[in-house]
Amino acid sequence: MEHEAAPSGEPVFDAGGLGGHPKGLMTLYFTEMWERFSYYGMRAILIYFMVARTADGGLGFDVKKSGLIYGTYTMSVYLLSIPGGFIADNFLGARRSVLYGGLVIALGHFVLALPFLSAFFAGLILVVLGTGMLKPSISAMVGALYVPGDVRRDAGFSIFYMGINLGAFISPFVCGYLAQSVAFKAWLGENGFDPTHCWHWGFAAAGVGMTLGIAQYVVGGRRLAHVGKPPERQVRPWAIAGLVVAGTACLLCLVALSDLVDRFAWIRYAYLGAPLAAIVWFGLRTDVTSKRVTAILLFFIAATVFWAIFEQAGSTIALFGDQLTDRTLPNGGSLTLFGHRFSVGSPYPSSWFQSVNSVFVLLLAPAFGWIWVKLGKRQPSSPLKFVIGLFFVALSFLIMVPAAHLAARGLVSPWWIVALFFLQTTGELCLSPVGLSLMTKLAPNELIGLSLGIWFLASAYGNKLAGILAGNFTASDPAALAHSFMVQAIWAVATAAAILALTPWMKRLMGGVR
Repeated sequence: MEHEAAPSGEPVFDAGGLGGHPKGLMTLYFTEMWERFSYYGMRAILIYFMVARTADGGLGFDVKKSGLIYGTYTMSVYLLSIPGGFIADNFLGARRSVLYGGLVIALGHFVLALPFLSAFFAGLILVVLGTGMLKPSISAMVGALYVPGDVRRDAGFSIFYMGINLGAFISPFVCGYLAQSVAFKAWLGENGFDPTHCWHWGFAAAGVGMTLGIAQYVVGGRRLAHVGKPPERQVRPWAIAGLVVAGTACLLCLVALSDLVDRFAWIRYAYLGAPLAAIVWFGLRTDVTSKRVTAILLFFIAATVFWAIFEQAGSTIALFGDQLTDRTLPNGGSLTLFGHRFSVGSPYPSSWFQSVNSVFVLLLAPAFGWIWVKLGKRQPSSPLKFVIGLFFVALSFLIMVPAAHLAARGLVSPWWIVALFFLQTTGELCLSPVGLSLMTKLAPNELIGLSLGIWFLASAYGNKLAGILAGNFTASDPAALAHSFMVQAIWAVATAAAILALTPWMKRLMGGVR
């Protein structure tokens, strides 16, 4: 990172932005906010579009097929961050990667706005490619705004992550209204448009959001002129880049093979089987690096199980909210939004439930930050925080067991889903912020990049498993649905119990890292 220097040679801190932070922070804040707006807005309606009847403008896929597509898509978003980050570090630079990635994302959403099956798959691929370029690079640029040891760094990232959740909060309301609202469908019909194309208006809104983000990124580019530059080395690591891209492509091909050919479904067991085998391999070795890699892999498995349940918010829980939840306002209630009044008996779009998690993050994150600071050295160790996170995500599915049974009598209260998101957000705030920091602490200097890749891979695998598990959703058999919730809660509890039992060993493996 380049900085202006004072006559004494000391770096000049950029404090010309909001609250004394670097001026470029707000440019990156709004870029990420609009990118998350586009991602979560599209994701909020994705499963509904796939399962909707063709007569209603959807694709008419069954739940199993929709879950597999959804899981592969969300997995790929995280998985392609690995080659995307490598290409940014060694070829394009972070600044260009954010720009090019944002443009590809916007194009993907606009392609999704076209009412063709081929456009649907092409649009998903473009969004995945663009997100893989943008996501790792924009976080790197935030860090590069601060010189080493800058006490403002953690606060800067906190502001940045607030932008993520603000975008994720707003977008389901906008995209969900366009895609699902009866009032908007009526408006389309009255103005000569096909009401069944409402889904594509929601996808287009996501594209507009990303376009706004890129526009302000370009306008504010001079604030970022000193960060994210391409590397100055003369020789580019083309061979390694080829291996990274080829490895990612092979993994995606294996995933596709397990989805499309039943006799290869066993490949899915490798998602957890391979890390378990690696734990045995490294765990039997005695050198410090092997011990820490063993600890990293144990955290990897815990995170994969956590995300496999948590990331069903956009699939299993979305379908529960749409098909089994009472979405009418209580007696005497009304709400005016986008010029339409939702009153008693008028259902609100089920995609709006996808905003609840972000609300709880915005409300609870400051409280958790205060708690960890207050506890200081008395706060739980990293393994114990993972245990707490798994416990809360297990509890979130456990409370859905009675909710599923109640659905046999009719539509259930939306407060079940609100309670689920509260518990999951509590678990998320115990596990997610710790994980990435932990990877950088545990990894030897020569393996930091690999360790961060492993962390992204845990999110990728968890998202894929979430899509597979979503295929078990059934609105017609509440008992089977309750059983599915119970089994997954038990798996999470079992994983938490295993991590708890292994905590003393994990602490020894970590060598003093908390």
